[in-house]
Amino acid sequence: MADVLILAIETATGCGSVAVTRGVGHTGKIVAEYTLQPDTPHSRHLLGLIQNIMATAGLRWQQLTAVAVSQGPGSFTGLRIGMAAAQGIALAAALPLLTIPTLDGLAVQLPPVNWPVCCLLDARKQQVYAAVYRFREKGWERTSPFLVMKPEELVLSFQEPTLVLGPGLPAYRAIFHGHPMVRQLHTTPVTPRAAAIGLYAADLLVQGKIQDNKQAAPLYVRASEAEVNLLTTKEQTDNGR
Repeated sequence: MADVLILAIETATGCGSVAVTRGVGHTGKIVAEYTLQPDTPHSRHLLGLIQNIMATAGLRWQQLTAVAVSQGPGSFTGLRIGMAAAQGIALAAALPLLTIPTLDGLAVQLPPVNWPVCCLLDARKQQVYAAVYRFREKGWERTSPFLVMKPEELVLSFQEPTLVLGPGLPAYRAIFHGHPMVRQLHTTPVTPRAAAIGLYAADLLVQGKIQDNKQAAPLYVRASEAEVNLLTTKEQTDNGR
C-alpha cells in the first residue's frame, strides 16, 4: 500500500502543522511537513500552508487517498479551524476523513517501552488533558479515558510508576518530578505533529477503520466557557424557583 497518500492537519495547539505522508506502517514516509509559526492565528495561515504543501508534494487533490485531522483535545478555536478545513477538503475532493485524537497522535511517536506512558497537553486553568497508554503487540493502546484534571490529581491516579511527557509537562514539571508514581519525565520534547497524524491515519485506513465524514467533530473533553456559563445560569434559575 505504498500509494496511500494522506493530507494531515494538526491545529490542536499553538504550534500547528500540515503534512503529506505516503505509505503505511514502518515503511511510511513523510513527503513534506510544514509548521505554522507558534501562536500565529491558524485561521489566517492554514489554508495557504495547505496549498503550499500540496504544490511542494506535486499533488492534486484527487491523488490523495484521504484527509486526516487532529481531533483534540486542545485549543477549542484551533480544533474548529482544523476540522472545518479538513471537512471542506474531504467534501470537495470526495475523500475519506479520519479524525485522530491529539493525545493518540503524541503516543504513536514514541518508541516501545515496557511501562505505562501518560501524554499531557496543557488545558489551562491549572489543568491538563491526559491519557495513559501501554505498548502492546499491535502498537500503542490507550488504557484510560481522555481526562481533564489538575496535575496533582492526575499523578495520584497512576496505578504504577509512569513515564510522563508532552507539551503539557513543562508548566507542571515540579508536581511530577520526584513523585514515587512517576517513573521518569521524558526530557526530549514530544509535540503534536501532522506527520504523525498522517502516518497513524494511514494505518487505520488500511484496517478499514473509516468513519462517516458527516460524524466528524472536535473532541473537546472539557465543556466550553459558554457551555459552563449556560449551565451555571440554568442551575441558578432552577434554584431560584
